[in-house]
Amino acid sequence: MKVAVIGCGTIANTAHIPSYMNNPEAEIVYFCDIIPERAQKAVAQYGCGRAVADYHEVLNDPEVQAVSVCTPNNVHAQIAIDALRAGKDVLCEKPAARTYAEALEMQKVQHETGRVLNIGVVNRFNDSVNRIKEYIDGGKLGSVHHVYASFRAHRSIPGLGGAFTTKAIAGGGALIDWGVHYLDIVMYCCGDPKVKTVTGETFCKLGCDMKGYAYVDMWAEQGSDKENGTYDVDDSVTGMIRTEGPVITLNGAWAQNIGESETYIDFMGDKGGIRLHYGSDFTLYTTENGALVEYTPKFKMRDHFQNEIDAFIDCVKTGKKLPSHIDTVIITAEMMQAIYDSAEQHHEIDLG
Repeated sequence: MKVAVIGCGTIANTAHIPSYMNNPEAEIVYFCDIIPERAQKAVAQYGCGRAVADYHEVLNDPEVQAVSVCTPNNVHAQIAIDALRAGKDVLCEKPAARTYAEALEMQKVQHETGRVLNIGVVNRFNDSVNRIKEYIDGGKLGSVHHVYASFRAHRSIPGLGGAFTTKAIAGGGALIDWGVHYLDIVMYCCGDPKVKTVTGETFCKLGCDMKGYAYVDMWAEQGSDKENGTYDVDDSVTGMIRTEGPVITLNGAWAQNIGESETYIDFMGDKGGIRLHYGSDFTLYTTENGALVEYTPKFKMRDHFQNEIDAFIDCVKTGKKLPSHIDTVIITAEMMQAIYDSAEQHHEIDLG
């Protein structure tokens, strides 16, 4: 299957490209980036494909069957829509788009064209997450009534003053960048329950003084512009979501003045509970024979990006609808939009 990678930055090089290279049924025929040197570097590094700067050149090639969209958030919707209308199947990195409205347009075009549109909510292909889903579906936790998500770090704003901290490009900060994964895990494990109400607050506090911001290291440092850049996104967020299933509460922060990294999700049921250590294993807490019991299952964890790419290639071939389909991921897009709307309006949003 001939595929193209549009956007040759970090996520493409750490996840999409190596995973395609490891799949014997895929052949990368284009590397596309508006910075020509990035695409050219990818051709030289991986020994395949052509380097192009205009994604329309990719879409005009009838041999290309599928594309990965690994660009900044502000062009996710346009590139994905153009690709769908050009008859290509699409795996678009998360978040689907900057806003719920943009994500809805993507979904609309997917329905019109009938092509594949999956979003890079990679944790739906994570072995720990899928085991937790099996435990919940099997009743091991009983009735799950509350889920708490914590995605908090100590002064870890990525690319201060660059694309990540510019709302017009990214659509938001800690919530849309990190929170999308946590909320998606919760919804997936709990069966994607219907959302009823959303309330939240976002804060843009720690990064405002970009020149004076103190940190140890900064992911996406190459995209930082503390002299002339923009910082107008949330560096922390808190919220509560009522669903027809559990109540979801969350605390997230790219940057907090607490020197601990707290990245986990607690699933709390009336028979047991699970703490998922994000990106790693999990611990189950329950009772047996009148005693408190806890254990951490041990198993080999496969690379979830490889699982995601393999599943994408397979669904393009077979037409199988994946759990990362836009029809499912749109729920998380609506929740995040509601949190941002609630924070702006300072009241609860009713999604009915």
